[in-house]
Formats: sequence, structure tokens, C-alpha cells
Amino acid sequence: MSRTRVIAAVAIVVSLPVMLAAFEAISFRIQNRNNGFLISSGEKREYLLYVPRSYDRTEPTPLVISMHGAGGSPKQQMYVSEWNRVADREGFIVVYPSGREGAGPRVWRVGSDFPKDVRFISEMIDKLQATYNIDPARIYANGFSNGGGMTFVLSCTMSDRIAAVGMVGAAQTLPWSWCTERRAVPMIAFHGTEDRFAFFNGGQSWVAPRPFPAVPLWTANWARRNRCGPKPVESLVAADVTRREYTHCADDAAVVLYIVQGGGHVWPGGGALPEWFVGSDSRSIDATTTMWAFFREHRLARR
Repeated sequence: MSRTRVIAAVAIVVSLPVMLAAFEAISFRIQNRNNGFLISSGEKREYLLYVPRSYDRTEPTPLVISMHGAGGSPKQQMYVSEWNRVADREGFIVVYPSGREGAGPRVWRVGSDFPKDVRFISEMIDKLQATYNIDPARIYANGFSNGGGMTFVLSCTMSDRIAAVGMVGAAQTLPWSWCTERRAVPMIAFHGTEDRFAFFNGGQSWVAPRPFPAVPLWTANWARRNRCGPKPVESLVAADVTRREYTHCADDAAVVLYIVQGGGHVWPGGGALPEWFVGSDSRSIDATTTMWAFFREHRLARR
């Protein structure tokens, strides 16, 4: 009898690490689960929705779409960007869509199968508009890293629905010439000069097969797309942050770039990421609050 008990005890001890690992995996899944989904292009696509307590269904409400970087998740993007904090204060709805999962990490298929992602975002907006009183003139998109690249795609493919866009540490993998949409889309961007993933001055990075474009040149191209004046106006907003704005743009569609000197691949003012991995994190500017102030100035003109 005692031998049976010993064998049982040993079995429990041996299996304990496996049980704990399974419990941790399940707990992680529960804590990071999304709360919305739809079937798009024959696939189940998910998103994480945040509706502030102040939401009033009798009032048309802005919608902010915020997209995670490669290997990230909606929950991570919510943490990094802290959009919920601003949504509570300003009274708009935020949705964090999820990229597609496959053999590798969860990503936005920028440069390959992006039409499916574009369709998913469009159908997600449709679904939210059917449930909530979303103001069609105040739908905004933004993203971090790979999500910033997807934001560029949306500005070119959904300019009839997206009023303005924002990007943080954007990883642009499509050539500028790919975008044939000529509607002037307001754009605000934040980028660190010491970004270790999407290099500020462009070049080949270990995270993508093609070289990234230089951020200043990319911003100037966007200004030409918006038919802005050729010379940007620069101002120092903090000891380590320079604001570069292109003005006199068509339809008042301004183009603004915040340059963070020494900044890494981070969301300035947002949730902290491991500095040893992403580089320096600036607290001199709050990208989310600044981005919302920019979005608030731009509405989609109906034609």
C-alpha cells in the first residue's frame, strides 16, 4: 500500500511542471484573449474592443483603430499605446484588431497578402457601426512598427473611410510608388533616431527582407502626396524631440513628424518595453495624447 502511495506521489511530482506550464499557458490565453471576432475571407479574425463608460449611443462617436507590431497582440498594443486612458477622457471607442497567425508570429501581411487584412478591417468597421453609433467622418487608424506599415496600406486602400492616420516606429516594407491613391490623408508619425528595427535613416534591417526607406524621405513623399508646401516648419518641443510639420496642404491634410533624438523602437510616453531590446524610451512626449489632438482636428469630408 505504501509502495503504491510512493509511486503516486512520484507521478504527481513528475507531472507537476507540465501541469503548471499548462496552467500558465491557459492563464496567459485568458488574460490576453480578444473579445470580438468575425469571419473574413473564410478565416476567423479577432479584435479587442474598448468602449468607455461615457459612451452615449445617441451621440455619433469617433472610432480609433490601433494595430500591433509583428509578433505582438491586441492586448500588447493596448498596453503599449495606452489608448484606453485617452478614450476614457475624450469619449471615443478604441479597437485593437489582430493580425493573422500562421506558421510564424502574428503579423500584418504588408507586401504580400494585404488585401485580406484590408477586407478584415473594413468588415470590422461595418460590424462595429452596426452595433455602435460610430461617426463615419471620424474613423482613425494608427499602428506600431509592422502595424504602422499596415496603417500606410489603409491610407491607400481605405481613404474613403479613414479620416487620418498615425504611425509610431513604422516599418514600411512597400515602396512609396505602390500607393496610387491621391487623396490627401492627414498623417502624424513618431520615430526614434536610434530605432534598432525600422532604421530612421533607412537601410537593411534584420526584421525584413527589403531595406527600409529613410523616415525623413518617406515623410516628404507623404507631404507631396498631400500637396503640401515644400519646406517643413521645425520646432523643438522638448530637449530630445523635434516637430517637423508640412503646412499649406490640400484639404488642410497636414503631415507631421516627431523626431525623438536617441529614441529606440518604442511608443513614446506609452507602456514600457525592455530597453535592452528596443532601445531608449523617451518620456518627453506622449505619442497617444498628441496623436489624438491631431486626429481631433481632421474629419473625413463627404464627397
